[in-house]
Amino acid sequence: MPKNELQNKIYSNDFYDLVVSYQGAEENLSRDFPLLGSQTVGGGYAILHVNKTLFPSSILSTVGYTTIPKLYTTLDTTSLEVSGILRTQNQPILNLKGENILLGFIDTGIDYTLDAFRKSDGSSRILGIWDQTERTDDPPDELFYGKIYTRDDLNTALASDNPLSIVPETDENGHGTFVAGVAAGSEDPEQDFVGAAPMSDIAVVKLKPAKKYLKDFFFVAEDALAFQESDIMTAVYYLYNLAIDNNLPLVICIALGSNQGDHSGASFLDSFVSYYSNYTGIYCVVAAGNEAGMGHHFYGKIAAENEYQSAEILVDKDTKGFSLEIWAQAPELYSVSVTSPLGETIPAVPARLGQSTVERLVLEKTVIYIDYEIVEFTTGSQLILIRFENPTPGLWNISVINNIFINGIFHMWLPITGLIPPGTVFLTPNPDTTLTSPSPAESVITVSTYNAYDKSLFINSSRGYTRTGAIKPDIAAPGVNVYGPDGPGSYMPRTGSSLAAALAAGSVALLINWGLTRYTPHVLSTREVKNFLIRGAERSENLLYPNREWGYGTLNVYRIFEILR
Repeated sequence: MPKNELQNKIYSNDFYDLVVSYQGAEENLSRDFPLLGSQTVGGGYAILHVNKTLFPSSILSTVGYTTIPKLYTTLDTTSLEVSGILRTQNQPILNLKGENILLGFIDTGIDYTLDAFRKSDGSSRILGIWDQTERTDDPPDELFYGKIYTRDDLNTALASDNPLSIVPETDENGHGTFVAGVAAGSEDPEQDFVGAAPMSDIAVVKLKPAKKYLKDFFFVAEDALAFQESDIMTAVYYLYNLAIDNNLPLVICIALGSNQGDHSGASFLDSFVSYYSNYTGIYCVVAAGNEAGMGHHFYGKIAAENEYQSAEILVDKDTKGFSLEIWAQAPELYSVSVTSPLGETIPAVPARLGQSTVERLVLEKTVIYIDYEIVEFTTGSQLILIRFENPTPGLWNISVINNIFINGIFHMWLPITGLIPPGTVFLTPNPDTTLTSPSPAESVITVSTYNAYDKSLFINSSRGYTRTGAIKPDIAAPGVNVYGPDGPGSYMPRTGSSLAAALAAGSVALLINWGLTRYTPHVLSTREVKNFLIRGAERSENLLYPNREWGYGTLNVYRIFEILR
C-alpha cells in the first residue's frame, strides 16, 4: 500500500485502529491483510487500520476489547541530592553523567530550542524527534506517518535567527519538555539546575492525539488530553530502531498511564514494553501513576456463590458519559445489575460468552452498554465493560453477583484522572491496586512517588500490587516539587509520578554509563539494573519490604557504588 494512502488511514477518524497479535514475518503482513492498512511494530504485534463501514454497530462484540487501543494521559499534577544522583555525577572516579546513553521520551513533545537540551557549544543533544502530529507528503518508511527531524536538522535550525521557521517543533503542553529536562537536562549553574543524566543523548516522540471515535466510544471529553495505545507502541518501535541504528543503549521513560486494561501486566502495551525491555541494552522506566487517592478503584470480596456485593458511584452533574471495567480472575464468574439514582433498575444481565446488552432507561436519558468477555484474550480473566451515556447525576449502584465462586474477589476501575470528570468517583474506594498501565508490566522498572523534603509518600502515588499479586512498584523516587525547565532560562517545580519516573530514568542512564566505563565494559541487563537499584535503595526500619507503596525502598543510585566497593 502506498505510504500516503496508509498515512491517511492512520489519521482518519473513518478508520478504526486495531492492535493485534501477529506472529508472521513482517514482510507478510500486507499479504495477510491485503485490504487493510497495516503496520508492524515488532514484539509479535501489528496495527491494522480498518474502514468503520466494515463493522456492525458494536465494534466490541466483533473484535474484542483487547484489540481496541486504550487511552492514556500524562501523569503529573532537592530531589537530585536525596536520590544520590549529584554525588554520582560529581564523584571524581565515577563522574557519571550519561554519556553515550540514549534517553527516549514518549510524550507531548519537546522545546528543542532550550539550553537544557544543548551541548556547551550550543549544538543539540537531541538525536531525533518523531512528531506524529505533523502530516507530510513523504512520511518516514516503516512508520508511515508523521515527520522525523534529525540532529542535523535541529543544528541547522539552532544556527539560524529563527529556528522554528526551519524546524517548527513545539511542545504546546509542556509536560514532555519538563520530563525530559528532569531526566536529562544540561547543567545551568546560574539557575542551580542540572538533570539526572546531563550528558546523555536524547530522543523524543511527540504523540498525536487519540482519534475522536475512540474518545467517543469511551465517553471521554473531546478536549481531554488523551493518547492511544497504538501510537505509543509505534513510538517504542521508533526509539528502538533509532538506538540500534546509532549503536546506543536506550532508556525509555514512559510518564503516561491508563486505568484501562487488566492491571496484571498482560495487556498488549504492557507485554509490548516488557518484550523490548528483555533486549540487552533496552530499558523501560515507567511511572506508577497518581491514582491512589482519586477514588477510581473498588475492591470487592463476596463470601459465597450466588451472593452479591454493591459498589456505589457518585456521578458528577457535568459527566456526559464514562466507562467502568470489572475484572475477575478465572474461573470466577460474575454478572451485574445496575440501579440509577432515580431507582430504575436493570436486572442482572446473564454472563454469557460475547454477551452485549444496550439498556435505555425509561424515565431518564441514560443509555447503558454492558459487554461481557467471559475469557479475555490476553489473561483468560473475566471482563465486564459498562459504558454510561448521559448518566443521571447522583448515586449509582452496581451490584456484582457471583455465579462461580473460588475466592469471591473482583476489582472495578473508573478511567484515570483527566479522562473522567473529577466528581465522578466510587463512594467507598480502595487505594491499593491503583498502578496505571503499563507500570504493572513484569520487565519494566516501575517507580512510585514520594516527597524528598519530608520523606513522606506522595498522597496520590499509585499503589501495588498488581491485580494478580505481582510485586510492583519496584522503587520509589522523588516526585514532589521537582524542578524542571519551563522556558528559556526559566525553571519551576511540578509534582507527579511523571517526575519520579524521569529521575529514575536518568539514574538508570548513569548506571548503564558506569557499566560501559568499567575496566571490562559491560552492557547491563534490565534484571541487573533493577537489582542494582533495589540493593542501593534506602529502607526504613519501621516498614516491611517489599510493600505496596514504596516497593523495595527509595532510590539512591550512589549507595549502589558504596555497597559494591
